[in-house]
Amino acid sequence: MDRIDRYRIFVQVAEMGSFIKAAHALELPRATVSAAVQQLEDQVGARLLHRTTRQVSLTADGTQLLARARALLAEAEDMEQMFQARVRQVVGQLRIDVPSRIARRLLVPALPGLLRSHPALRLVLGSSDRMVDLVQEGVDCVVRIGALQDSSLVVRPLGRIALINCASPAYLREHGHPEQPADLAQGHWAVGYASPHTGRELPWTYVEGRGEGVDERTLTLPSRVVVNNAESYIACCEAGLGLMQIPRYDVQHLLAAGSLVEVMPSYRSPSMPVGLLYSHRRQRSRRLAVFIEWFEALMQPYLES
Repeated sequence: MDRIDRYRIFVQVAEMGSFIKAAHALELPRATVSAAVQQLEDQVGARLLHRTTRQVSLTADGTQLLARARALLAEAEDMEQMFQARVRQVVGQLRIDVPSRIARRLLVPALPGLLRSHPALRLVLGSSDRMVDLVQEGVDCVVRIGALQDSSLVVRPLGRIALINCASPAYLREHGHPEQPADLAQGHWAVGYASPHTGRELPWTYVEGRGEGVDERTLTLPSRVVVNNAESYIACCEAGLGLMQIPRYDVQHLLAAGSLVEVMPSYRSPSMPVGLLYSHRRQRSRRLAVFIEWFEALMQPYLES
């Protein structure tokens, strides 16, 4: 194991606060990780980590070395890949986490193209809908929908995801085709969606007006069924149980097949911001830069113009 590898292991342990977690992220035996840190401490002549049975924390010397080690690793990666950049190849592993519906509907179907272009790239894909701690879990980048506020991370906004109003053809035959919000009071139903944070059913929202005169409004539609995940939400709408509001990418295939129909296109729900978040030490990773460029192009058709 060379000196750069020891620095890489030290940074992983320091950021994750655990030898076991670092070993798992690096796919190395725990003993190898422990030995590498000990060798680095002997090499620099200073104790870098406080070790207890419950946690690992940085010493004053370790804190000072961590910043320098991050810069060193970023520079080393640039040097290793400077010639590969000429042919736009990337090498190594990239860990990302993406909302499950984006992973299933958009990212995974397009992955063969990315991996054909970069055959030496290995992608570790997480697709849970929970909040991810990049440092603790060794993740390079996450895709998030909604307010992107995290001062400890680099935030790269991609745009805003367009939401549309949908219904099934069977529902429209039975209840009529609404043209404006006022029509919703004439015997229409919504498929209820419960907030994952509060458990409360979310109201129907729409934007009225243009330019500086835009006004966001809400109204309450009755529902006969309330769900708490996107799969059930879409299935209930397809079954004719009510109207729904959903990102276009989630149902584009159903719109194309005629299973769902967009309604009230002039009264859509407010769009949602989408962006990528990554830690500062990943800024110069060529793997990450290639993924960001590819993912941005992948999302472009589904962003609000």
